[in-house]
Amino acid sequence: MFYVIGLGLGDAKDVTVKGLEIIKKCDRVYLESYTSMLTVGPEVLEKFYGRPVIVADRELVESGADEILCKSDTEDVAFLVIGDPFGATTHTDLIIRAEEQGIKVQVIHNASIMNAIGCCGLQLYSYGETVSIPYWTDTWKPDSFYEKIAGNIKRGLHTLCLLDIKVKEPTFESIMKKKKEYMPPRFMSVAEASQQLIETLKNRKLAEQDLDFTENDLAVGLARIGSDSQKILACSLNEMSTTDLGPPLHCLIIPAKKLHPLEVEYLIKFSINKEEFSKIIETY
Repeated sequence: MFYVIGLGLGDAKDVTVKGLEIIKKCDRVYLESYTSMLTVGPEVLEKFYGRPVIVADRELVESGADEILCKSDTEDVAFLVIGDPFGATTHTDLIIRAEEQGIKVQVIHNASIMNAIGCCGLQLYSYGETVSIPYWTDTWKPDSFYEKIAGNIKRGLHTLCLLDIKVKEPTFESIMKKKKEYMPPRFMSVAEASQQLIETLKNRKLAEQDLDFTENDLAVGLARIGSDSQKILACSLNEMSTTDLGPPLHCLIIPAKKLHPLEVEYLIKFSINKEEFSKIIETY
């Protein structure tokens, strides 16, 4: 049997009872390590599970899936995913491959950032399309995320922005030399994401294009959601661009322009300056 098990968002203890029971009986246990991260490392998981854990990077999951699925028809193999198993298309692809090989699959769900963001007070059913904000380079600055955020705002919906993660990314030199060398891990912060959004707004303004939100509008930054050190901040996008919410992982929310009174009442708890927060809300 091939088990795909969600680990939740915090630490080793966030796994469900059902998930833990399965992990303890499996012949092999893999930990997907490149779409997200827990606040603890593989060695802590191994100690908690009482089982060796094989770290599965992007290369192994996307190019070496057969190695993971090998003997899953006669052995019990667990594939551990931070958050929920269906949080990334890579995991869906792995399940499809297993089923195509006649391997039985069981999925054990858990909390993901897609539902845990309710902790900031913005109502879950008022979210539109989720967007990803990638790291820009000197020669590559995609801004398609703006159109999706703007589309959500026009429909009166909040936008969850998932921020870029760079784990085991090959260097340009290693690609040219076909030699395995990797850049240090990078995790985008809410400040970096806000800076890119503000630059996008400035570029649109220079091009005399209409803006559906500005740097003075409300933004909500979230860090390490699900952990004991989680942090939430509500302020203007401009203020968010200079804030430090500490270690990863971060995500950013651009709220709708019309908020329910309960959303406002809950959000104000996370504001730096309640007077400034109230001024922003008055413009909505």
